[in-house]
Amino acid sequence: MRISARADYAVRAALELAAAGDDTSLKAEAIASAQGIPHKFLEGILGDLRRGGLVVSQRGGRGGYRLARPADSIAIADVIRVADGPLVSVRGVRPPELSYCGPAESLLPLWIAVRANVRKILGAVTLAHVAAAKLPDDVLSLTEDPEAWTNP
Repeated sequence: MRISARADYAVRAALELAAAGDDTSLKAEAIASAQGIPHKFLEGILGDLRRGGLVVSQRGGRGGYRLARPADSIAIADVIRVADGPLVSVRGVRPPELSYCGPAESLLPLWIAVRANVRKILGAVTLAHVAAAKLPDDVLSLTEDPEAWTNP
């Protein structure tokens, strides 16, 4: 699984909004500056998040963006899906749409298992968890293995 720049920027922008609180709107320029995201790129991402129902926008002097619902009800998976599409794909295809034969036949359940685990983690962690630096214990326990931090 690869996290695209678009998905990373979307999650970081949503975290800025989560940290700002439910009643505070932030301008795109402020989010871009705080997270080091190119402003024009961020505008497109925020538009997608708005169309996806994750943020709302308001024009005017007191305008800007804010989360459409509480941060504890928005999973990281929700943000990634809106910004980038499916969490896991193989060659741009969702695993259930694939078929293999011969010795590669058992690849399909492997890809399904990978997708299930990615969904399990990213679906359980909310913007509120990350913004408060309080990841769920089962997620943190995965980081305790030193091998998790190395690149083979």
